[in-house]
Amino acid sequence: MADTALFVGWGPMKSGKEKAAFDVFNEAVQFFSQCQQQGRIDSFEPYALEPHGGDLGGFFLLRGELGPLHELRYSDDFLRMIDRASIVVGKVGVVTTFTGSRLQQLYGNYQQSTGDLS
Repeated sequence: MADTALFVGWGPMKSGKEKAAFDVFNEAVQFFSQCQQQGRIDSFEPYALEPHGGDLGGFFLLRGELGPLHELRYSDDFLRMIDRASIVVGKVGVVTTFTGSRLQQLYGNYQQSTGDLS
C-alpha cells in the first residue's frame, strides 16, 4: 500500500474564469486517470470543500510511491497542468504528504532528532 501522496490544492475560481476552471478540472481528472493507467500513480481522488471561510476550495490526493510521485511532480506535463490551473483558480499548491510506515518513520526521525531539545 502506498505510503506517500501528493496533495494538489486550489482556492477560489478567478472571476470570469469559471467555465475555464471547470474545463481545467476535467483536464486534470483525465490527466490523473492516464497517470494511473500508466502506473505513474496508484490512485487519485478529487475533493471539493463546502464554503468555510478559508482559502482552500478543493484538492486532489494522488497516492503512490515516493520516487514515482517525485518524478511526476516535476515532469513537464504535470507542471503544465499546474500552470493552467493557476490561470483560472487562485492559491494552487502541491505538497508531498506521508502516511503509514513512512509517517511513522518521519515522526520517529523527528523524535530522535529533537529528543534532547525538550
